[in-house]
Amino acid sequence: GAAAELCDVGLYGLAIMGQNFALNMAEHGFSVAVANRSGPKVDATVERAKAEGDLPLQGFKDPASFIGALKKPRRVMLLVMAGKPVDDTIALLSEHMEEGDLIIDGGNEWYPNSQRRATELEAKKIMFIGMGVSGGEEGAR
Repeated sequence: GAAAELCDVGLYGLAIMGQNFALNMAEHGFSVAVANRSGPKVDATVERAKAEGDLPLQGFKDPASFIGALKKPRRVMLLVMAGKPVDDTIALLSEHMEEGDLIIDGGNEWYPNSQRRATELEAKKIMFIGMGVSGGEEGAR
């Protein structure tokens, strides 16, 4: 609820790799906020966190409450499909973010797209890192 502690890190994009990455961070002592375009994957991830040791993970279904649940400066990791979905997600989340916040794109993106996003976000004083995470679903956890 409203009294919940703010989370250390946010992860948006809860396909199997995103779920595993979020649970991995939670297992290592970080409190994690998760969100996804569709609600059922949020529920599934929250259930997994409970079942796998009551891990410090909270689920959110709208961008404003997801971003609002994060400690400042906010750190948000994206694990969504490369290309337009990343741009759409950045647009969705960044309108709730502020100067000094950080977006990390964990997808396998073509580097000129990452450079373009960094430049676009610089105007809002939001930092951007393109950091492709490899290893797939096993490597994520």
